[in-house]
Amino acid sequence: MISVKGLTKRFGNITAVDELNFHVQKGEIFGIVGPDGAGKSTLLRMISGIMEPDSGEIIIDGQGLKENLYKIKENLAYMPQRFGLYEDLTVEENIIFFGRLFGVSRAKIKKRMPGLYEFSRLEPFKDRLAGKLSGGMKQKLGLACSLIHSPDLILLDEPTNGVDPVSRREFWKILYNLLSAGVTIVVSTAYLDEAERCNRVSLMSEGKFVRSGNPAEIKNSIGGLMLEVITSNVWKAEEVLSKKGKFKNIIREGNGLKIFSYSESRDIKIIKDLLNKEKIKLLSVKKQFPTLENCFMEIVAGNV
Repeated sequence: MISVKGLTKRFGNITAVDELNFHVQKGEIFGIVGPDGAGKSTLLRMISGIMEPDSGEIIIDGQGLKENLYKIKENLAYMPQRFGLYEDLTVEENIIFFGRLFGVSRAKIKKRMPGLYEFSRLEPFKDRLAGKLSGGMKQKLGLACSLIHSPDLILLDEPTNGVDPVSRREFWKILYNLLSAGVTIVVSTAYLDEAERCNRVSLMSEGKFVRSGNPAEIKNSIGGLMLEVITSNVWKAEEVLSKKGKFKNIIREGNGLKIFSYSESRDIKIIKDLLNKEKIKLLSVKKQFPTLENCFMEIVAGNV
């Protein structure tokens, strides 16, 4: 569905997107994961055609974006972080308005409305002003407005940012339903747990893709595991292992520490020796499979 070659975008001395090359297959959810400032929004704006790249090529469904911009936009939906809902219009008025913007007849809008209400569960609120909706409901309305013209490709820029966990889960159920209908979805997110839901993922940092593949492939490519270390003094243990040990990427969770390890027996011995020297009691060490978030932090830290 999407082929990107040598895509670059600069703002003054800052390179937001740095010579990216990647493909997105038809009928998959492709995740772009990274922190704020990684270049995710700039990339999606270029794919959507609202921002021109400095260099490179974007091909969508076999057609060059630059040469066929308006034709491609007819089958494309882009939902930015702050979707442009009209807060003084009702839910239904917003959907009708965006449908008419895309040239959809009122008869077709009326025909498609029940399906949009079914997945978004917005029908009970169809007469409510958009400005009176919760954050999660606004995102669902934004998605409904994006889908009114039945696009084949949807670009979503951090669609669940600031949305409560229940609404986030419902939003992803909607995306899976769209996927089963053959729609291709590209979604950017800062939530690594959401990346686990994608068919394929690219981890983005400083304008580059630092690792790509399906979530399992990325985790396996690291070649390590997580050690959960429980001690009598988590604060002191973190200080000791950070300053005196070889461990750079230590995560404190509750009363435990999570440490990436590439040599289990060796690292456990180092941990025991360091803690014993400082008279910190080691209560337990458990092995865990690393999450995608653990792997991303390890990659960005330059440890792999």
